[in-house]
Amino acid sequence: MSTRDIYIQKMKLQLDELAITMDEIEVKAHKARNEIHEKYLAEMSALREQSQIALDKLNELKTSGEESWNDMVANTEKVRDAFAKSFEHFKSQL
Repeated sequence: MSTRDIYIQKMKLQLDELAITMDEIEVKAHKARNEIHEKYLAEMSALREQSQIALDKLNELKTSGEESWNDMVANTEKVRDAFAKSFEHFKSQL
């Protein structure tokens, strides 16, 4: 076998190995993208639940009597603040 043939074989082998490695990386990237998407959907679901809880607290506040108003305000603000903090954290991850 000539030096030229040996060189061509080695180069072909190296290029084939790189192509295989690129395919492996592409599969890993696709898997990571799916995992990130699933995490995004889970976090959005949790945020929507927190949002609904905050709206429920607001509705309770609207119908509360004067005797429970102060307690309801404090409780509603805690729920709202927790939701806002979670939302800001989620936004910072995008």
